[in-house]
Amino acid sequence: MNKERKHIVFLARWYPHRYDPMFGLFVQRHAEAAALFNDITVVYCQQTTDNGQQTCRDVSTIPMNNKQDIVAASMHHNKNNFEIVRTLENNVDTIRIYYKKPKNKILSLLRFYRANMIGLRLGRKDGRGEPRPYDLIHVHILTRLGVVAWIQKLLHKTPYIITEHWSRYLPGNDFGGFIRKLATKIVVRNAKLVTTVTENLAKAMQNHGLKNDNYVVLPNVVNLDMFHISEKKNNTPCKIIHVSCFEDKSKNISGLLESLKIIEQKGIDFQCTLIGDGMDFDLMKTKAEELQLINKVSFTGLLEGQKLADELAYGDFLVLSSNYENMPVVILEALASGLPVVSTNVGGIKEMIDETKGILVEPRNKEALAEAIIKMIKTHNEYDPNYLRKSVIEKYGYESVGKFLDSIYNK
Repeated sequence: MNKERKHIVFLARWYPHRYDPMFGLFVQRHAEAAALFNDITVVYCQQTTDNGQQTCRDVSTIPMNNKQDIVAASMHHNKNNFEIVRTLENNVDTIRIYYKKPKNKILSLLRFYRANMIGLRLGRKDGRGEPRPYDLIHVHILTRLGVVAWIQKLLHKTPYIITEHWSRYLPGNDFGGFIRKLATKIVVRNAKLVTTVTENLAKAMQNHGLKNDNYVVLPNVVNLDMFHISEKKNNTPCKIIHVSCFEDKSKNISGLLESLKIIEQKGIDFQCTLIGDGMDFDLMKTKAEELQLINKVSFTGLLEGQKLADELAYGDFLVLSSNYENMPVVILEALASGLPVVSTNVGGIKEMIDETKGILVEPRNKEALAEAIIKMIKTHNEYDPNYLRKSVIEKYGYESVGKFLDSIYNK
């Protein structure tokens, strides 16, 4: 291993896995950006009720070549309670551990910690079995993994940093429980540094008494090669794009549909493409039918990679209607595609969107959202796509974020 490259292990609470390829995709992108300048191992543990097992072989015999896209290997532990799949994905050594969900909550917690310990132990050796100690632990999403990192610091003197993505600290959300708060305060206080994806989230955490002398905003990552401006766009009627995980409590897709109904009743023509999948997908399709919007909206289901990029490129603007957020990556992807944005003013969105890039409205106000969408239907061509893309290029590309992470790791 190149001595100039540190070995960093990501302990990730959210990460793409076999049951959900979009879960924690932003964490995976951070890992890929960091891997440009350092050696990155990711440990991710996922509960499962799946009784089936994948075909397995011993990971220790598999060479992990930097140029290799994916090397798949897996092995079973502890009478099939754990399945471990180790792969090399875009130069990131990725260890996913699937473990059976126990009925007992305490046993579930213990199994979670054991799974992470197994992953950490595996990551201390490369694919050839050669030792490679960790220089730093990078925790993504508290609190349990912060406890794991804190224990590792006590046992092995390995420092750790934290990146928090979760909106639970924001007003109106659920960050409670004496033990949870105490544990979170301890792990935050003992971290070398804490990063958040927005200033707003950092302030919210500090308002909960989560004190650390080093809070830093870490930008999300956008694939600038994939998301691009379309030079051939002549949509009639205007094409509106919405992208979310279809969880209505937070994303408020139902509110968006009600706003679109208001617009339709005013006789204004449009087409809205709703992209994504999730727990409320079927419910939202039913609501669109009840509102008689079937001729105005379409549901694509989950789109990834180039298919998502192409939909954004040929849209006219993005609309989000969330009740709470941090900094949705799709906003950055839309800007990189030259699209202005209509969004509710929640979380850290106002840190990115001003009047030169879109329109912000107060959340939970379907009339205000409808008026903003109507205004954007009329004015979206007045926004400069190149200016919108430029606002993303310098700060949110893989190399920029990778260099930023490298500077953090070397503090």
